Amino acid sequence: MLGYTEGVHIEAIDLFHLSLPLRSPWRAGGGHLADREVLLVRLRSNLGEGWGECAAFAMPFYSTEYIGSARRTIEEFLAPRLVGAIGVDSASVPGMLAPITGHRMAKSALEMAVLDCELRAAGKSFADYLGATRDRVDAGVAIGIAGSVGDLCDAVAARVDEGYRRVKLKIERKRDVIPVTAVREQFPALALQVDANGAYTLDDLDHLSRLDSLGLLLIEQPLHEDDLLGHARAAERLATPICLDESLVSVRATETAVTIGACEVVNLKPGRVGGYLEAKRIHDWCLERSVPMWCGGMLETGLGRAANVALAALPGFTLPGDLSASERFYQHDIVTEPITLQDGTIAVPTGPGMGVDMDIEAIERFRLP
Repeated sequence: MLGYTEGVHIEAIDLFHLSLPLRSPWRAGGGHLADREVLLVRLRSNLGEGWGECAAFAMPFYSTEYIGSARRTIEEFLAPRLVGAIGVDSASVPGMLAPITGHRMAKSALEMAVLDCELRAAGKSFADYLGATRDRVDAGVAIGIAGSVGDLCDAVAARVDEGYRRVKLKIERKRDVIPVTAVREQFPALALQVDANGAYTLDDLDHLSRLDSLGLLLIEQPLHEDDLLGHARAAERLATPICLDESLVSVRATETAVTIGACEVVNLKPGRVGGYLEAKRIHDWCLERSVPMWCGGMLETGLGRAANVALAALPGFTLPGDLSASERFYQHDIVTEPITLQDGTIAVPTGPGMGVDMDIEAIERFRLP
């Protein structure tokens, strides 16, 4: 509990299901998006409002959670546990929602809304609450599967010209060694990493080892999310460091993966682990053991992006994360001041709560029935 409020008396929880046009189609992990559907949570209370964003996609191609399941779970099972409760604070939310199994992204959105509400009431920024040590963070960008090697190199060149300090390339079978090699040859000094989204098996290790000569920061989630032993074997075989994403859903899962040698680097996504409080616990565990970390992205709007930037300002985040500017993906963001890039970095929000104000007109414009 923050200590300077009596807690939140939650009066209502409203859900907003939006469809935001993307600047260009996004293809990765089995999905193809022309629009990013977004589920927002607005909490109304005695202390004012708070907003949260659910990281789930419209379809379950990244995780078992998707917007339809998150919306129903919040409406039928999670929100009733919070609405009407007196003295709620962010620290108590995980315990209140624990009887509902799983649904971490849905729970994260509610925790985020409570955090935003209580921090706004206290006049405190999320970055200060977390203990951020930087006022700007290095920006990295993710690039999806391209139609051709030339298209991919052009996309990377555009991002490098914009000032991004690290580029992540999505890869899959038959779209890996050749395009990544072409990018490396064109940008020999670029901080470069790849993300497989579990597209490979142990039978592919000899093939993946061809990436070792390209000086990559890491290869992210090469095998299926539940194959920790397989990732440990991959880490022994490959010179490129293994980073895990989908496999890491809690502090316990992170401890297990690191301990058995399944990963050397951690990609931390708050929605995937159930919220920012669990993300902070994972950060602290990794920081104590000098495990390299970076903050992953889920094509968030300016709301989720601002919160992730604050998280990435903690001292344990030693690698640039997926923290691109709003305009990288969206023609129109839903916050009044979109996240912007300057000299390859993004400013950590300093306003109360998550540090951004919602553009209600835009939210209503892109809202689905």
